[in-house]
Amino acid sequence: MTDRSIRPQPGEYAPYYGAYIARVTDGDIVATLASQLGVTLAAIRAQGEASGGRRYAEGKWSVREVVSHMADTERVFAYRALRFARADETELPSFDENAYVANGSADSRTLASLCEEYESVRQATLTLFRSFTATEWSRSGIASKNRMSVRALAWVSAGHELHHMQILGERYW
Repeated sequence: MTDRSIRPQPGEYAPYYGAYIARVTDGDIVATLASQLGVTLAAIRAQGEASGGRRYAEGKWSVREVVSHMADTERVFAYRALRFARADETELPSFDENAYVANGSADSRTLASLCEEYESVRQATLTLFRSFTATEWSRSGIASKNRMSVRALAWVSAGHELHHMQILGERYW
């Protein structure tokens, strides 16, 4: 059994991710990830399908693109967590979030389908994080040229969602 309420410490993540981790309240991070899902989906769905194409400024992502980005990024973080938990020493590259969005075709999809995808991704993330032993939880690897622990990836996933939900709330709705 592992204590999933231990907040990652500097050195377990690149300083850039500290802002995401700081957004997350103390407690069991897997429970936090699980509770976020319903809140996030309810907030997005409450805006209605017509809000999907909304952009807060020229050249900014649409609501659909933000939701797609959230799913893509969570997949990348979960993949990194899996590799590190399995003690894979292969250094993992960065990913270009803007290229993912530009090539993701989110605006050709419904907001409902993107919410369904995000829900599936989060459920898979939860299943993965619940499966980790204490040893796996504390392992780390290199991604984007920085050391990152499995624990930190869970906290960053939660903080990343909070970050984008704040942006959606402040700039889109």
